[in-house]
Amino acid sequence: DILQEKKNMYGRYTQELGVYAKEEAARLRESGQRRSVSRTLDLLEYDKGRCAKCRICTVRCQKFLISRVGEDWIFLILLGLLMALVSWVMDFCIAICLQAQKWMYGGLDSNVFLQYLAWVTYPVVLITFSAGFTQILAPQAVGSGIPEMKTILRGVVLKEYLTFKTFVAKVIGLTCALGSGMPLGKEGPFVHIASLCAALLSKFMSLFGGIYENESRNIEMLAAACAVGVGCCFAAPIGGVLFSIEVTSTFFAVRNYWRGFFAATFSAFIFRVLAVWNRDEETITALFKTSFRLDFPFDLQELPAFAVIGIANGFGGALFVYLNRLIVQFMRKQKAINRFLMKKRLLYPALVTLLISTLTFPPGFGQFMAGKLTQKESLVTLLDNRTWAKQGIAEEFDYIGHSEAWKHPQVNVFVTLVLFIVMKFWMSALATTIPVPCGAFMPVFVIGAAFGRLVGESMAAWFPDGIHTDGTIYPIVPGGYAVVGAAALSGAVTHTVSTAVIVFELTGQISHILPVMIAVILANAVAQSLQPSLYDSIIRIKKLPYLPELGWGHHEKYNIRVEDIMVRDVRYITLNCSYRDLHNVLLTGHLKTLALVESTESMILLGSIERAQLQALLSLQLGRPRRLAYIRERAVEDKKRLSVVSNDSSENSSHRASQEVRFQVRGHSGQRCKKCFQPFKAHYFQSHRKKCLQNVTAEFCMSSKITEWEEKQLDEQVNFNNCKIDPAPFQLVERTSLHKTHTIFSLLGLDHAFVTSIGRLIGVVSLKELRKAIEGSVTVKGAKVRPPLASFRDSGTSSSENEATELHKLWDRHKSMPLPREHTPSESDEKSQ
Repeated sequence: DILQEKKNMYGRYTQELGVYAKEEAARLRESGQRRSVSRTLDLLEYDKGRCAKCRICTVRCQKFLISRVGEDWIFLILLGLLMALVSWVMDFCIAICLQAQKWMYGGLDSNVFLQYLAWVTYPVVLITFSAGFTQILAPQAVGSGIPEMKTILRGVVLKEYLTFKTFVAKVIGLTCALGSGMPLGKEGPFVHIASLCAALLSKFMSLFGGIYENESRNIEMLAAACAVGVGCCFAAPIGGVLFSIEVTSTFFAVRNYWRGFFAATFSAFIFRVLAVWNRDEETITALFKTSFRLDFPFDLQELPAFAVIGIANGFGGALFVYLNRLIVQFMRKQKAINRFLMKKRLLYPALVTLLISTLTFPPGFGQFMAGKLTQKESLVTLLDNRTWAKQGIAEEFDYIGHSEAWKHPQVNVFVTLVLFIVMKFWMSALATTIPVPCGAFMPVFVIGAAFGRLVGESMAAWFPDGIHTDGTIYPIVPGGYAVVGAAALSGAVTHTVSTAVIVFELTGQISHILPVMIAVILANAVAQSLQPSLYDSIIRIKKLPYLPELGWGHHEKYNIRVEDIMVRDVRYITLNCSYRDLHNVLLTGHLKTLALVESTESMILLGSIERAQLQALLSLQLGRPRRLAYIRERAVEDKKRLSVVSNDSSENSSHRASQEVRFQVRGHSGQRCKKCFQPFKAHYFQSHRKKCLQNVTAEFCMSSKITEWEEKQLDEQVNFNNCKIDPAPFQLVERTSLHKTHTIFSLLGLDHAFVTSIGRLIGVVSLKELRKAIEGSVTVKGAKVRPPLASFRDSGTSSSENEATELHKLWDRHKSMPLPREHTPSESDEKSQ
């Protein structure tokens, strides 16, 4: 073996010794690890206990998991499992809360007044608790969460939105809000909850692998978490991935596609398995399973009715977004009401809950709108494939189970459905403004299903014997119309097409794929031309730092350039600046990054430095270690000087010391020692006076010297060798159009970019300026306001000849400038790197 190793060694002399040494070290390390593992296994096998084999398997699995724990699929499995458990537990608690309300209502059937008190008080208490608990623990948990996640995935950092406190407040607050029976949804909050789980899980996984500390890695995992939130909410993994992409991403990285599908599928699978384990379902089925006929689900003559559903729901979705925003703006504009509600934060949610509960009281007005049904029960009855009436006459209704709630002896089914749609419409728009964790997808979904059911029942009344096709009679299926309406209205409110896929996964049937796609596309076309999506509307209301989309067909955005909107007063630092300049720049602004230029005269952009790095440089120059080192040096110098003086003349030195002591005592007679808290005069007559006087002298006499030292340190030139410099910050040319700038910012997730002209820094543009330019050029009302420089620009000034002339002028001006020395560029390059 030794000879063979020598042959291998001599035979490999042709390679570099360093490469061979690395390979040998890796081989020895691997052999050592194998030897230790084999030794451990031998010891375990030597043990004759019953658990020896189990211990061996445990050790092997542990080593395998630790070696693989840094991979994506481990993280995604844990995320899917955690979200499935959270979703199932929340649904279980919500079902218990709703069942408790019905139990209280049913147990007091002998007294209507007590029934009313129980029906109203129960949701008011839950909503008030949810609002108070959320406000105290984490106000960031209020609302849907999708607008905030859309902003975070855009690259903006929102404080306290991805913390454990927010997770607890979101889960408990959402459970109480949905358990109250209010028309609120859970899909948006589940996206936020999944993102919270991903953020917290990333912090935990960073203990095993440092790759989870990477910011871009966390953004990718948050994108996958958004898909998991929708997937485990409705057991719809495919629609969840597509929906999360549509509502959170402007540009989506395809490399994250498999992550979303993997985690969402695993989460939806575990969520349905838990339902089977709890004996809620016999097997894994769709959440709202339908049984439409598959041989002939609809006739081609019914397609115009489906198109009408899509167009009407497009207008309805735009109206819902407008009504929701109108309510919020009205509450904010009324200063007296707003001031009163800010003091009494729990009064507004209690009043809104009281109003909605009163209107849905079953013996009262709720009897005309199926008020005693929950959202899930309403959706199940609306998706039923059986026709409720043939001519709208009450006597011909065929009600079974929860469908009895739609029965009224004096009002036919059309009036009941119309009242349900109208009342739930404004109730849902009002309820989603309550400061509790809630969404709007599920209420809108149910309203759309009711509108589709209304159209379906109307078609069944107009064609009681069905539509004749080739002598075969196929009756109308109102449940199919409800499916189409649900997908169309929810797609119109959220501006998404993936609601069609969610509907297919919810119902477990794909028979109405063509009508659903037609209705969803038409609804999106109408709604997008009238109003922004609900999430973009909330972003505008909350004034989140998100970049708005450019409108369709507005050519003004191509004529506005970066030079019209950029900030020309740029904060920068030069390569030869002093620490005093650095200190002044940090005091004057709060920018995250500062530009590094070669000099004030040339303004050549060399890179950018983060504010934290500059603060670290300043702390390193004036920090405590350097202060202590300076104090030690001064102490050593004083000690040497005093020793020299004492050797010259002990009598003179003692005389001077006594004078110095008397001077110190007289000058500071009103002060006390920091160690024994006695006056300085007392020290003069005590035995330990020398030690205390030395401390007093060091404290009062070194202050002026430290001040002089700080001034000298601030005047020194900054050393950028210990600083991380971005040598290639993103730059734009001053003639870049607004449209191209918007595309670049959205694609790369930028929050600012420097504007240069032939390498010279002339300005900076951020999200704030870009957002103002977009909102100024294309407003909601249609008034187009252009920046002043763009108003005076003529089409001829942007010709290639004028641009070439300006370039020649700049070139001539640069030729007249003195050339730098030969070693200057290399030094700047080294420092920038």
